[in-house]
Amino acid sequence: MQYPLSPDVKPEFCTTGTFMRLPSARENAKVAIIGQPFDTAASFRVGARFAPQAIRQASMTLFPYHPTHKVYPFEDTQAIDVGDVSVIPHNIHRSYELMEEAMLDLMKKDIVPIGLGGDHSITLASLRAAKKVYGQVAMIQFDSHTDTWDTYYDEKYWHGSPFIRAHEEGLLQPDKVFQVGIRGTLNHPGDIEASYELGYNVITTQELRSRGFADVIAQIKAQIGETPCFLTFDIDFIDPAFAPGTGTLEVGGFTSHEALQIIRSLTGLNYIGFDLVEVLPPYDPTQITSLLAATLIHDFAALVALRQNQLASQ
Repeated sequence: MQYPLSPDVKPEFCTTGTFMRLPSARENAKVAIIGQPFDTAASFRVGARFAPQAIRQASMTLFPYHPTHKVYPFEDTQAIDVGDVSVIPHNIHRSYELMEEAMLDLMKKDIVPIGLGGDHSITLASLRAAKKVYGQVAMIQFDSHTDTWDTYYDEKYWHGSPFIRAHEEGLLQPDKVFQVGIRGTLNHPGDIEASYELGYNVITTQELRSRGFADVIAQIKAQIGETPCFLTFDIDFIDPAFAPGTGTLEVGGFTSHEALQIIRSLTGLNYIGFDLVEVLPPYDPTQITSLLAATLIHDFAALVALRQNQLASQ
């Protein structure tokens, strides 16, 4: 049977509960969808624990072919959906261990995981797994916040701190970390200066718009090169007019079209993992945020399929 299932075989509303009705296992899988429904490290709104099932539901309206990259993202990669990690809602450290174990199992099998968050704290677990397989990795972060704030109510682990903790743990190559789309009001200048001090490349919304997408993308590709790369996408990178279902909204962001344009331009990199975080279904009554998230995940898989097919043809 071909996957994803065609609506000619089974109507879209007859779901299997997986992303685009993918199977849970098959030989030679190169991409795996995995839910990471942890959200109790959030500082304001909660509800991202329900995002994996909402994104999977929204994915039912997507079709299998990617016309921009001319690939079948999920068939070319023999993609699977392995379900959700059984996180512990009130315990971030035990949840980190469980998520790291699940991501490590996939990465050791040379499978590229695409995580469905969850708040942004989950990415630290994935980066810990990546370090064990690939060493220090590059990272592209699409976000309106840097998430390099040290503590919150004296707590060091929350959704505003994963990338200062990742630096402390030596998980990233700092000069190959790009934080793209940063905007919004701040507590003080240190909210952004902390990332510069860590050696990260911060591309604010203002800079991205003034320089243009092509120039920034060229810099990212040149600096990262063939280094194994993790891409993390916080849905609040996008303006709340297009993605209202999120936890910490920041106006003045990018349209859904612009976000897809940027992601589709980031071809040729050696992606070893992705995640998409901070979708809050309770604040997404029309499902536009979940649908955008599902479409971005379709695009992540397309990047893997495109590189895989290009390498195979060489």
